[in-house]
Amino acid sequence: MKDGGRKQGAMSPCAACKLLRRRCAKDCVFAPYFPADEPHKFGNVHKVFGASNVNKMLQELPEHQRSDAVSSMVYEANARVRDPVYGCVGAISSLQQQVDVLQTQLAQAQAEVVHMKMHQFSSPNQHQPSYTPSATNSSPPSENVYQSSRLVTSHINIDQSLWSY
Repeated sequence: MKDGGRKQGAMSPCAACKLLRRRCAKDCVFAPYFPADEPHKFGNVHKVFGASNVNKMLQELPEHQRSDAVSSMVYEANARVRDPVYGCVGAISSLQQQVDVLQTQLAQAQAEVVHMKMHQFSSPNQHQPSYTPSATNSSPPSENVYQSSRLVTSHINIDQSLWSY
């Protein structure tokens, strides 16, 4: 059984103490949040924030807030390692741009549906909606929305989470 990053019986140091090459004390502030089996988690946090700063931050927080603080530090450190200039802001900006593009596409698709319904009510004899392609656009608008959304979502890489590295 694990006890906050150390195995009972064998005193295995937490990932932080192992990386820092020091003895892991029973009251180690890092042990509950950086278990020995996840050394990469502390590695990036140490690389970005420094062990001393992380130690100070954790000791200044009440214990019930430390887990959330560590999660935030791990996320920011992983983002900073992937994108040293923008870090989390780069990821947020990229996602916001994708949301903007998708909202535009949704608005276009909704306008197309309204247009098709209006056209259907104006000519009840016709069951097939007519479509006249423009010179710059040779496929129906619904196809373009589908293709554009596939293009945007193809840039989203769900496998590369910033929560774990």
